[in-house]
Amino acid sequence: MSMKGTVIVLAVILCATIAQGFPMFKGGRCLCIGPGVKAVKVANIEKISVIYPSNNCNKIEVIITLKTHKGQRCLNPKSKQANILIKKAERMNF
Repeated sequence: MSMKGTVIVLAVILCATIAQGFPMFKGGRCLCIGPGVKAVKVANIEKISVIYPSNNCNKIEVIITLKTHKGQRCLNPKSKQANILIKKAERMNF
């Protein structure tokens, strides 16, 4: 193998090892993509899940499960309704 070929192979190996050290997802693997909705009709809420920052995701996520199999919605954690629901969920857990 020529010197040029050896240098190319070493450069490829070096780039591959450096790339493995960088995180693929800077923000982690959050369940909510985007900011989420500002409010949900209270009568449609079946369950509230508050997920606090962790190694997987670095932000608070408020996931609302709706009644009658209408799915789930991500609530914007900075909205007024989300703040009220987070406080209510904390009181129920303690």
